[in-house]
Amino acid sequence: MLILAIDTSAVASAALVSDDAMEGVVGNFSTEDTRSHAEVLAPGINRMLAEAGITGPDIDAIVTGVGPGPFTGLRSGIATARTLAFVWQKPLYGMMSLDAVALEVAESTEAAPEFIVATDARRKEVYWARYTLEEGQLPQLVDGPHVGFAADVPDLPAYGAGAGLYPDALRANADFSSEQPDALYLGQFALARLAAGGELPDSTPLYLRESDAQVPGPRKRAL
Repeated sequence: MLILAIDTSAVASAALVSDDAMEGVVGNFSTEDTRSHAEVLAPGINRMLAEAGITGPDIDAIVTGVGPGPFTGLRSGIATARTLAFVWQKPLYGMMSLDAVALEVAESTEAAPEFIVATDARRKEVYWARYTLEEGQLPQLVDGPHVGFAADVPDLPAYGAGAGLYPDALRANADFSSEQPDALYLGQFALARLAAGGELPDSTPLYLRESDAQVPGPRKRAL
């Protein structure tokens, strides 16, 4: 099975993962810029497909990170995934973006049996979720996702860029203090869940906040 995974909850990233390829990775790219998703995502996907010698009909499914994340950036990735799924007539699924960091942690030697994944929500807040991990199993979401102040997050080992921003409030793991959700791990998590007989949710976004953009109210009458 060949999956195109996309995530723009923090940085723009995309990956081609397969259960037939060596190590499961056919191609991937990501940026470090958290504010240029719309400009770099489509060209990056096109370049990645070309380098791998793959076209839309070769892909079996598309997986998009559904957040939590900022409204504008998250919408760029989901809209791109929905458009490609429509044009190529492929099934589209969603994965919570924090799951990508959780899998990366689970595959490391420093994973705790219960831990927090936190990313930057701006406004001095973090997006966070709590996971448990048993040997040989995928990380299991047990609480979240939430958005709130770092001081209100449970006192557990914390991984991800959100933890690195607030080391005084969170028990940040130094080796994972700058990690952002990445489409590569998101796609691998999706493949593993499907292989285990699990189901994937749809592409409904997890904004957790209202958009900052508001419809203007009626004009006040001049006296």
